[in-house]
Amino acid sequence: MTCTTLKIDRRGAVAWVWMNRPELHNAFDETLIAELTAAFTTLDDDPTVRVIVLAGEGRSFSAGADLNWMKRQGAAPPETNLADAQALAMLFRTISMCHTPTLARVHGAALGGGMGLVAACDICVASTQALFATSEVRLGIIPAAIGPYVVRAIGQRQAYRYFQTGERIDGARAREIGLAHEVVEPGALDAKVDDVVSALQAGGPLAQAAATSLIRAVAHGVIDEATVQDTASRIALLRATPEAKEGLEAFLQKRPAAWVPAKN
Repeated sequence: MTCTTLKIDRRGAVAWVWMNRPELHNAFDETLIAELTAAFTTLDDDPTVRVIVLAGEGRSFSAGADLNWMKRQGAAPPETNLADAQALAMLFRTISMCHTPTLARVHGAALGGGMGLVAACDICVASTQALFATSEVRLGIIPAAIGPYVVRAIGQRQAYRYFQTGERIDGARAREIGLAHEVVEPGALDAKVDDVVSALQAGGPLAQAAATSLIRAVAHGVIDEATVQDTASRIALLRATPEAKEGLEAFLQKRPAAWVPAKN
């Protein structure tokens, strides 16, 4: 891919996507939105990619929307304004629906849409210096496009507070409310990301995709007969696959499965 707002770094089976507008704290505009959407779509379709890590160059992960872009869209004709908002909403959906595991590496500000990117990813590893916020109400708008993903991450009760106050959330609080999985000192951030990436690569890629599909299917449903039958069908189909057979055989033989990267 040729990008003007991103840098994509392949490290073996791991793709690092770096937002690269450091002078603007990786704020969103139409170009960054389009390039992030295309990058995640392309990488998710690549069977050689096992994990996608999203990170930001410079001092911030992402400070959210470029306010000049927001003003420009607010003054645009209604159909243009709506189409732009739909493109933003599709970005978060694209990330959230990846079959490939996604991980946000957060080292600084992740505000507004930046917090939405974090919530759309499967996993968040953050620095103690990270700051999060759904600060849109302080600008007279709402966190609409990111709303479904942030509410999924932190729950309705916390969303009622932070969507309305726009308060800053530090790393410790982000972990407490479920937004961040791991929070470490800045110097340990990349080592912790590497630890989680290694753990992800120990799992079977087909099984991981099936696991995320399972979560989406059962997260808000009633545990009724249809759900029971659906879950039974999922495991029955999966354990008959070559990947499952290899995984079980490797465990019984006390060896790494074929998909686990060799240690240097």
